[in-house]
Amino acid sequence: MRNFGYVDLKVEIISDTVPNYHQIATHIKMFQIQSHMPTPQGTIVLFSKLLDSCYSTRNLHMLKQLHARMIITGISSHDFIRAKLISSYSVTAQLHEASIIFSVTNRRPTFLFNSFIRAYSSLNQFFNSLTIFREMVRAGKSLDRHTLPPVLKSCAGVPALRLGRSVHVIVFSNGFDSDVANSNALVTMYCKCGDLGSARKVFDEMLERNVVTWTAIMSGHGMYGRCEEVFELFERMVGGGVEPDGMTFTAVLSACSHGGLADKGIEYFWMMKDRFKLRPSLEHCTCMVDMLGRAGRVEEAETMVEMMDAVPDGALWGALLAACKTHGKVEVAERLAEKIYARRLIST
Repeated sequence: MRNFGYVDLKVEIISDTVPNYHQIATHIKMFQIQSHMPTPQGTIVLFSKLLDSCYSTRNLHMLKQLHARMIITGISSHDFIRAKLISSYSVTAQLHEASIIFSVTNRRPTFLFNSFIRAYSSLNQFFNSLTIFREMVRAGKSLDRHTLPPVLKSCAGVPALRLGRSVHVIVFSNGFDSDVANSNALVTMYCKCGDLGSARKVFDEMLERNVVTWTAIMSGHGMYGRCEEVFELFERMVGGGVEPDGMTFTAVLSACSHGGLADKGIEYFWMMKDRFKLRPSLEHCTCMVDMLGRAGRVEEAETMVEMMDAVPDGALWGALLAACKTHGKVEVAERLAEKIYARRLIST
């Protein structure tokens, strides 16, 4: 007789000790899983954990091995496992495999549709994401609070303001407007579709806001050159006890760059480092270089590049060289060309 209590404990121990791929090999031999898994539920629990590890590490090789093993064990047709497989294949940009899994599934519960909609949306295949959503609606599937944020992201990416407004009605009628993720997605959608008034209305009516909410509305105002509103929103956010993150400062610095407010941008850049102890990313530095370059302060932009920890990429060099061309900084351009050439020699 098998000791199922022991087996259940074994499942729990293995499941709790393999959150990341690099730990999988030290805690389990994949092709000996079946000997430890006499119950279907135990098998599903463990494979679910392993798929989560593949998802978080984007390890396609391990994912394919797991999928093959699941076919052998007969659990690959389980709805929950199929949803996990779709998510894992999509995050590794293998949407063909995800599409096959979805197409051969006869019984498609809400969470399976959610996974596929999110899969396309996460890879910026917005039209495909919206096509699956329409198929879901036609099939009469119920929607939950996880369904609509990726749909709204796709509406923003197209952009499709009319459809986005229809989705807003669905959000409201289902009571999802009390969910922060849905409201954040609405704010972002309206901002990216050019309806800043509706974005601000959703924002003002939210009972709960997080850093994503504040960043979205600041980014929207920044896109349309409304820098003073961005600064006001930033102060309200910090005054309300919400800590800004790297994305928040990207939104603020971008607003400063587009608004031609170089001194204000420098102020926020140092605030990010000194007050909030955030390490500037390549994106932050690119914003600063673009901002200083637009203002004709090319030498300061060059110094910024020399001081930054991140490795400059093509976008940053391009912004700086464009500033040199615009403002006739031939000597700076020559120095930059030498640095770029030297970096290429080192990297080859």
